[in-house]
Amino acid sequence: MSQLLRTKIVCTIGPASRDPEMLTALIKAGMDVARLNFSHGDAAFHAENIHNIRAVSAQLDKPIAILCDLQGPKLRVGIMQEGGVPLSAGETLVLTTEPITGGPGRAPVQYEHLPEVVAVSERILIDDGLIELVVTAVEGREITTRVITGGVLNSNKGLNLPRAALSIPAITEKDREDLRFALEQGVDWVALSFVRTAEEVLELKGLIREISAFSRPTPVIAKIEKPEAVDNIDAIIAAADGVMVARGDLGIETSPEAVPMVQKMIIRQCNQAGKPVITATQMLDSMIRNPRPTRAEASDVANAILDGSDAIMLSGETAAGKYPLRAVETMVRIAQEAERSEAFRAVRQLTARPGRTFAEAVAHASVETAVDLCAAAIVAPTASGHTARTISRFRPPCPIIAVTPNPIAQRELMLFWGVYPLLSQRAATTDEVINDAVEAAQRRGYVGEGDMLVITGGTVEGGVGTTNLMKVHLIERVLARGIGLGDRKLIGRVRRLAAPLAPDVRVDPDEIVVASCTDRSFLPALRRAAGLVTSNAAPDAHCRLVALEMGLPAVVGVDADLDVFTNGMHIVMDARRGVVYERPPALWRSADDVCG
Repeated sequence: MSQLLRTKIVCTIGPASRDPEMLTALIKAGMDVARLNFSHGDAAFHAENIHNIRAVSAQLDKPIAILCDLQGPKLRVGIMQEGGVPLSAGETLVLTTEPITGGPGRAPVQYEHLPEVVAVSERILIDDGLIELVVTAVEGREITTRVITGGVLNSNKGLNLPRAALSIPAITEKDREDLRFALEQGVDWVALSFVRTAEEVLELKGLIREISAFSRPTPVIAKIEKPEAVDNIDAIIAAADGVMVARGDLGIETSPEAVPMVQKMIIRQCNQAGKPVITATQMLDSMIRNPRPTRAEASDVANAILDGSDAIMLSGETAAGKYPLRAVETMVRIAQEAERSEAFRAVRQLTARPGRTFAEAVAHASVETAVDLCAAAIVAPTASGHTARTISRFRPPCPIIAVTPNPIAQRELMLFWGVYPLLSQRAATTDEVINDAVEAAQRRGYVGEGDMLVITGGTVEGGVGTTNLMKVHLIERVLARGIGLGDRKLIGRVRRLAAPLAPDVRVDPDEIVVASCTDRSFLPALRRAAGLVTSNAAPDAHCRLVALEMGLPAVVGVDADLDVFTNGMHIVMDARRGVVYERPPALWRSADDVCG
């Protein structure tokens, strides 16, 4: 199995990446989550994007989560003339709340109360701080400014007033309309911009429940962009389902030098709370224009992973850049190198300690067991996704294969560190759930014969949301398939015999007789044997009739040459399914166990 990235890749979808061909390439390259920025585009634009993402995802048979990023109380420049307006240091620029098309010397803003909250000598930053203005006068609906740092002023660019207290609701009317549309379209995550308090997160959750009625509530990501959010980070993490460290506006609203330590602090606290955290903004910013990243950007991506990020995000690089596919491929390569490093092992030390719930204790135990056994994977059958989410918080060294009958849960799990969700049929019993989960993981190539697995989940009887089971499971090599007689699965040693059988031949109770056929001379041996494997499949064959009469577990009519069975070999015979497996020598010490 090739290296599976534990860290998830979030790509912003825009004009450069929205056509099906590019979406196909991005998904194949490693995109896990598609972000739709509702600060740009109308409903038709986003509806087409969602349709294309779902169609390509189905075609490639890879689930993709869709993240709706609400604009929030973001101040923005209005519509400017085509091509934007160049600004030079020392020029005068008038900002107006009038609904005009901006041109030389004048630019509209989308917040009608802006003249009431700014004062002379205050700074105004535009386009992530690339353009800096200072207020020289305020009169009526107009704010006169002097350009300190110039640039090209384009439509809809963000506008920041560092440390200013704005009386804008956390969820605007536009957000409410966009939210209703996004939920109707079936998005998988909703991000709230410019969160300041936990109450704002809870307000959005309440609105989602109100709109969704009785359907599954869509989880919420709180974007940390304001100094107030940093001050209230503990409560916000507790209220949200996930967190995004949105470093662009955060660096403007606070200061660039504060961002690295704030980023590390937020990631650490999210890890310990078991909440997924996305590190975002300007990760490979130069690749909007250039085919290769700077060395500093490569280090930034790697360090975000080593900090403990669940996901790393591309914004303009994939939305509007010249090299969207190269940006994803580059991010994946950097992530692979980071995850191969010795430093990556320390990520496990940053994670949550087991909590007080039974599910958390079982999940933590499954991770420790996987470490002790060098398990190939933790397989987590889950109806709601809760089991896999809980395991992810403890950062196991092996993949978490989440198997769920719920396509919504499958897509939601695409954001979680180390989780690879697969879709399965709903099963009636716990044994069926486990067998289906292991088979699904094998079909996808995540695990194979000889792999040791730790299986963690809930019993069917326990209901949705319960994690109360842990099992160590070995995927044995299939030696033969045939017709199963009986309802037992047992472990034993091979005893090769051939008819006619000498009277003095003795068989031990832990031996499974392997023969091409049987006759009456076998009866004393079969009365002592644990089971029977034969190549004869005739309905009236002696071996078949005697196994049924004695109640002896058997697999008859096997499809393999009996020479694959050697005397003393330890095998697992599943009479329920008609399958015979090899039992690896490392486990022979348990060969007298009988599995129910």
